[in-house]
Amino acid sequence: MRLPLVTVLGECVADAFTVPAPAPGELALRVLPGGGPANTAVALARLGTPARFLGRLSGDVFGRLFRAHLEASGVDLTAAVRASEPSTLAVAELDAEGRAAYSFHARGTADWQWTADELAATDLGSTACLHSGSLALVREPGGAVVEEFLARAAATATICVDPNVRPLLVDVEVYRERLPRWCAFADILRLSEDDLELLLPSATVERACDAWHAAGVPLVVITRGERGAVASLRGERVAVPSPPTDVVDTVGAGDSFTAGFLHHLGAKGLLGGRLTELRADDVFDACAFASQVAALTCGVVGPNPPWAGQVPLPASAAGRAAG
Repeated sequence: MRLPLVTVLGECVADAFTVPAPAPGELALRVLPGGGPANTAVALARLGTPARFLGRLSGDVFGRLFRAHLEASGVDLTAAVRASEPSTLAVAELDAEGRAAYSFHARGTADWQWTADELAATDLGSTACLHSGSLALVREPGGAVVEEFLARAAATATICVDPNVRPLLVDVEVYRERLPRWCAFADILRLSEDDLELLLPSATVERACDAWHAAGVPLVVITRGERGAVASLRGERVAVPSPPTDVVDTVGAGDSFTAGFLHHLGAKGLLGGRLTELRADDVFDACAFASQVAALTCGVVGPNPPWAGQVPLPASAAGRAAG
């Protein structure tokens, strides 16, 4: 059975990690292809979901690295724009628990220069789900254009949004101001516990989910690292534990979770509309599978999601009551 097409719209970023013990007077970096939307597209393709990446890829050395990485993972790049601007660079330093702190080099780079004409050329007729978010939705000049594109696409595709808040590059107030509009056209809002704390400081998961449901989004999924994930489908909550993991780093784990979640829903025939057939049991199973995908990503260096044959079978849907 061929799975439904998922189109991913957003950035591809060069993730540069500091390398220990370089020569005296030198800083050594290891550069890996990253960026939340690109990571999600790669993870989807590796799991077996037809994935198309709608991004603006530079012709520079990093852009060529991105193309090779995406194509090697099976991502469709026929809709990607060949951009003249340079690629975005993020320099990451990892703490003792494998969490990354970033500094960005993103002024005037390719990822944020979307025009209405570029997006109008994209045919979404065969797309069951359109996933976007992160910086492409908030960085100017292209953020407003991307938002309008998603709102129009909601007429024919399931819309998934991951805010992936980056306060170093965009003021948190921009996310807070735009999030209600995203909830009005989105079907799935996927975010991390860190995102939640930035968007609604001191709010409980329950209060946040209720607020976003009231704004229009039927499904909210919040990942909580080693404490698993909580999801709310029109107010009905489920909680899913995280599988035991030897964490190398957490880079790309949330993006892999999103990919696993969408892949599982697509395999069950639940993408392509307003999620009217979705039930809490389906959400639990999708979160359980997604957690396995994220855990495997945490076990390797950088945003390197697993291939389909590496992921254990999904957990059975038992004991789903939210904790």
